[in-house]
Amino acid sequence: MKNFLIRLVWRVFSGILMVLVIASLTFFLIRLMPGDPVSAQYNQLIMQGMTPVQAENQVKVMYGFIPDEPVGEQFVNYIWGLLHFDFGQSISYEGIGVSHIILTAAPWTLILVFTGLIASFLVGVLAGVISAIKRSSPTGTVLTVSGSLLHGVPQFVMGLLLAYLFTTLWPILPFGAPYDSSIDPGFNGPFISSLISHAVLPVVTYALSSYGGWLLTMKSSVITVLGDDFILASEIRGLKSSTIIGYIARNAILPLFTLFTLSIGFMFGGSVFIENIFDYPGLGNLLLKSIDTRDYPLMSGAFLLITIAVIAANIITDFLYTFVDPRIRR
Repeated sequence: MKNFLIRLVWRVFSGILMVLVIASLTFFLIRLMPGDPVSAQYNQLIMQGMTPVQAENQVKVMYGFIPDEPVGEQFVNYIWGLLHFDFGQSISYEGIGVSHIILTAAPWTLILVFTGLIASFLVGVLAGVISAIKRSSPTGTVLTVSGSLLHGVPQFVMGLLLAYLFTTLWPILPFGAPYDSSIDPGFNGPFISSLISHAVLPVVTYALSSYGGWLLTMKSSVITVLGDDFILASEIRGLKSSTIIGYIARNAILPLFTLFTLSIGFMFGGSVFIENIFDYPGLGNLLLKSIDTRDYPLMSGAFLLITIAVIAANIITDFLYTFVDPRIRR
């Protein structure tokens, strides 16, 4: 237990240090982007019909809280705020804290990411086992080819294709927004039904874009396990085929467990494209809008949350794998 606590403290400390390093890099990279939020808002007001003088005065009123100190001082204030869990005020959402905006958008992304990831993992693992055991049959060939084809399709292409097929060519599913705006939000049948129907296409996009990877990885792992001695021993003892397949699946799935937990963090990156295509109000869509408006605090907060998700998933994987695989505890 003592060694476990020491290891836990060290991993958490190294994770926090990594978050600060990445947050620092993000701070400077964002400020190297061309343009600035004031100019972006000024041009937008001009396009809306304001005169240059009116637009300038409006920008001064809106962004009076933007610091004008040197970048070095801004960086010190930014890190100090992070240590106190203060991500600052949004520029594009006047008077609203970045933390509130991100926490409002995060649940929409979590619903899509976890639902799509779990669905693709379960189906991909099952298909991988079947394609490995029946790799010489037409079934195994079809499954392997389907996994290879889907694995090579980028997420945004998959999303556009599904949107075209099921909202334009065959308009059987709704498109845009997380639910029907004509329905009052609440715990009622019509609202829940609207949520589910609007989430089908984004979730299927997530699932299909990662299904191929799980299938091919599981197939390779199963084929490796098939050559182990305990499989031959099980066959000699006359165990049922279903029992042997269970042994194979349990041993072959161990490497995928690590990939699964890490994918939870990396799937947030794919939300940028999928949420933009289906107009979902999650972190990905929020990040794109913050880049478009040069909202530095909101950009930093969104990037930081994705970073924390990846690092936290890595730490959790490191410790849970110890309990999943008894060989690690020896």
